[in-house]
Amino acid sequence: MTDITLPDLDRAIGFTIPEQNARGRLVRLGPVLDEILKAHAYPPAIEKLLAEALTLTALMGATLKDAEGQLTIQTRSDTGVVQLLVCDYRGGELRGYIQYDADKLATLPAEPTLFALFGQGYLAITFDLAVTGERYQGIVPIDGETLSAAAQSYFIQSEQIPSLLRVGVVKGPDGRMVAGGLFLQHLPEGEEGRERLHVKLDHPEWEHVQALGETMQADELADAALPLETLVWRLFHEEQDVRVSESPAIVRGCRCSADYIASVISKFSIEERREMADADGLIQVDCSFCAKKFPVRYDAEAIA
Repeated sequence: MTDITLPDLDRAIGFTIPEQNARGRLVRLGPVLDEILKAHAYPPAIEKLLAEALTLTALMGATLKDAEGQLTIQTRSDTGVVQLLVCDYRGGELRGYIQYDADKLATLPAEPTLFALFGQGYLAITFDLAVTGERYQGIVPIDGETLSAAAQSYFIQSEQIPSLLRVGVVKGPDGRMVAGGLFLQHLPEGEEGRERLHVKLDHPEWEHVQALGETMQADELADAALPLETLVWRLFHEEQDVRVSESPAIVRGCRCSADYIASVISKFSIEERREMADADGLIQVDCSFCAKKFPVRYDAEAIA
């Protein structure tokens, strides 16, 4: 068993329950959340929404077997307070940001509903597989009370895989935020060519696993004093065979750098670069993910 240091934060584990044809993931975020959020100084409602979105991204991203593969979630809303939400996960690296209308947000209560934040919004979930170059994307309406409910609908509707997603977010008196999540999924029954469980009229094995998963409370998921392995035991201690595996540690992973920004700008024509430069000859580039500013000096030869 992995040595666990408390508080148990910024890590994920996977587990399988072969007899019930099910698999799952647990994730808990702490310092990584603080590091991402402090770059933006979001108001509480937006901060909590991004914390939930980042937890969902880590949960789904940690299922990728391709270390260079990427999981991205993005929302779209033409009329909502939240204009754009983007999070992605690659090889344990997590990042995300939200663009929102501050004036519209000011008219809402302190704890707005999901509909108040998004209106008629949509959630897109994209899996990019680096090894094969394949891309899978599904888009579902943002319905229900939480973003987790919309993500759960994606797997049920688009992937046709019975799934359960639960996320808990807690902000302590010290202002630090902790978030945890549970992701359960049905597995195919047996080898290729046999009937898949989700096409049956009933599947009591999944109903049993789902019922157990629904007992997990938000405060348990976000309790850093409870090792993730303990949560697995609480849910499935009556099962004869539960196999737990470690996932990569989770870190803040913005991929911007001065060299990368310069390489992107170099792809524009000399005329376009000249137009982008300010009076001092600098092209100012902001990274939406980490909120850093990268001034790149306009020099046609240097960045050509």
